[in-house]
Amino acid sequence: MPQRMSPYRMKKLWILFSQAVTLLLAAYFIVATLKPQWLDRRPRLASVVPILEAPASTEAGSTSGRVSFRQAAQVASAAVVSISTSKAPDRRAQSDDPWFRFFFGDQGTRSQPQSGLGSGVVVSPAGFILTNNHVIEGADDIEVALNDGRVVKATVMGTDPETDLAVLRVALEGLTAITLGDSDALQVGDPVLAVGNPFGVGKTVTSGIVSALGRSQLGINTFENFIQTDAAINPGNSGGALVDVNGHLVGINTAIYSRSGGSMGIGFAIPTSTARAVMESIVQDGKVTRGWIGVEPQELNAELAETFGVPQTGGVIITGVLQNGPAAQAGIRPGDVIVQVQGQAVSSVPQLLSAVAALKPGVEATLTVRRRSQESTLSVVPAQRNPVRTPQ
Repeated sequence: MPQRMSPYRMKKLWILFSQAVTLLLAAYFIVATLKPQWLDRRPRLASVVPILEAPASTEAGSTSGRVSFRQAAQVASAAVVSISTSKAPDRRAQSDDPWFRFFFGDQGTRSQPQSGLGSGVVVSPAGFILTNNHVIEGADDIEVALNDGRVVKATVMGTDPETDLAVLRVALEGLTAITLGDSDALQVGDPVLAVGNPFGVGKTVTSGIVSALGRSQLGINTFENFIQTDAAINPGNSGGALVDVNGHLVGINTAIYSRSGGSMGIGFAIPTSTARAVMESIVQDGKVTRGWIGVEPQELNAELAETFGVPQTGGVIITGVLQNGPAAQAGIRPGDVIVQVQGQAVSSVPQLLSAVAALKPGVEATLTVRRRSQESTLSVVPAQRNPVRTPQ
């Protein structure tokens, strides 16, 4: 006959069961906290889909998954040089006269030599170097420090103050030259590097983007079509290289907007499209020759359009014409609006200035002119531009 379990035995079994459950829950908690993967019975992602591989390196280069401009910096740095200039002290004949010194002192004389620092870019294995005119202007002695440590004297092949460009040459061959890029293909937001010798500390590379294109009317040069960048450009960077992610030259660093003398994130570079044309003229002819037609242009605004009775539909209005100048001989009058030069549309004074300057002196060119509401094509024979002249 079955016997009933005593209350004492049932209580003992219940205690054992409770302790076992408590131990299991404690173990589960510990495993879930420290080793949750032991409890995960779902299939692994790697067993369902293949592992994604890192993307291949781009032209800009990559390091451990990070975008790097190392290759572009190395390519550009090999062609960027440091330029040191010096100017002998100004010794006037009277400066050695004791009576002159007694009355006038050292006023008007410069007893100490002047020196300057800048940068340049080797653009040809034959030794041609592109830099800014203001870097070497007035210098009696120019030394170029190459990337390989050599220091050599340089001669000036030619200068163009109106674009602030100059071409030097060193008596060396087989130099590493930079590749000229297409500055016309640049877009706002494209990454760029500035390479130069800021403050004379040595070769330095800074990065940024193209902030704006076609900057003009800054009062820096006569012909202005600057690339604006936030890549740090400091004193000593003038004449250095602005390059794209492939290390190709897209501009010559020229100026900065600054209240302190250092970079404030607004720098300007001359595009290679301008630099190439200037360099080729200097190398071939020793100077830059530009066209001139003798007009006073202004931006076409509502007030001028009403005054001269022309529609405000683009172009550059002419407010003055030099008597017997090329434009006057071609029949251009004040109030005419120049719409095109040699088939190239112009909508601003800087565009007209550049288009006319590109004309070859003595060679007939065509201008599309709007007078009142009528358009006509005129033939003009440009003269050679003299930088002293005010009208274009």
